[in-house]
Amino acid sequence: MLIGQKIKKLRELKNLTQEYVAEQLHLTQSGYSKIETGEVDVPYTRLEEIAKILTIKVEDIINFNENMVFNIMHNQTGNGLVINHHTSDNEKKLYEDQIQLLKEQVEYLKTTINQLLEKSKSK
Repeated sequence: MLIGQKIKKLRELKNLTQEYVAEQLHLTQSGYSKIETGEVDVPYTRLEEIAKILTIKVEDIINFNENMVFNIMHNQTGNGLVINHHTSDNEKKLYEDQIQLLKEQVEYLKTTINQLLEKSKSK
């Protein structure tokens, strides 16, 4: 996927119009459209501006893969993580493993903090 296509997909995911992004970049809609269609090269400084408008990092644009789109949504039970149906089972397993590891690390850190607090109270 070309950088322009990635920018377009991310813009659409953010529900932003070409007109809005073009205005923020001080470009015409037609000029901005050329970025998304790949008709013009996108210098890094312009990519930084686009990332700022999309409220993401430049790396997120560069590494964007539409087959691995994650949406955080609020529902009645709290936050839910919805994984795009294009995500492979191996990718899902990898993310589940990473989440479990992070949970374990959080618990370890909580325990360590509590132990340190207890030590400081006993002094």
